[in-house]
Amino acid sequence: MGFLEKLFGKQSNPKEDVAMTKLAIIYYSSTGTNYQLAQWAEEAAKEAGAEVKVLKVAETAPDAAIDSNPAWRAHVDATKDVPAVTLDDLVWADAIMFSIPTRFGNVPSQVKAFLDTTGGLWFEGKLANKVVSAMASASNAHGGQEATVLSLYTTMYHWGAIVAAPGYTAPETFAAGGNPYGTSVTVDQEGNMKEDVKAAVAHQAKRTIQVAEWVKQGLQG
Repeated sequence: MGFLEKLFGKQSNPKEDVAMTKLAIIYYSSTGTNYQLAQWAEEAAKEAGAEVKVLKVAETAPDAAIDSNPAWRAHVDATKDVPAVTLDDLVWADAIMFSIPTRFGNVPSQVKAFLDTTGGLWFEGKLANKVVSAMASASNAHGGQEATVLSLYTTMYHWGAIVAAPGYTAPETFAAGGNPYGTSVTVDQEGNMKEDVKAAVAHQAKRTIQVAEWVKQGLQG
């Protein structure tokens, strides 16, 4: 340490005084769309300086159903090494991003089954003040993406979590279709995304990290 540092003390950087923000990106995907969204979110969150875990919701569909769709079976096999989300991951995270497909304008049964196991954490207050954000996909432009995101947020409100929706805070949101609740995408019959949403996903991930950092700093006084 130099003389001036000994005399006056080393000047601290507020960013250095706060531990890395921990982000859990939780997705469910049958054929890969939401896994791709999760990967884009991971890339952006790491650029923002976060510690990131990408986690899948465990598949509960029977093998017969999965095997009936070659793309579904291929995706399940390709992502077999992605860890399944646990309750401990929710406790670990400062922020949580979800990426899920719509099922009749609602969350998939696999996701609902996992959320229904969080009652103990909710009762203990361990999910309060988590910063959350969500993305969704469907096969039609009006296939229920907004309703799915809002349905997921209903659970988050019961948690006492803080929703960090993208709103209209960046031009990327408009370019991706303008869903203020969370980035949404339409997928064609070949499994290709019709909208270019990568930049919108990146903005949403970085905004989620930013809000989580503010919350952490506030809670730490």
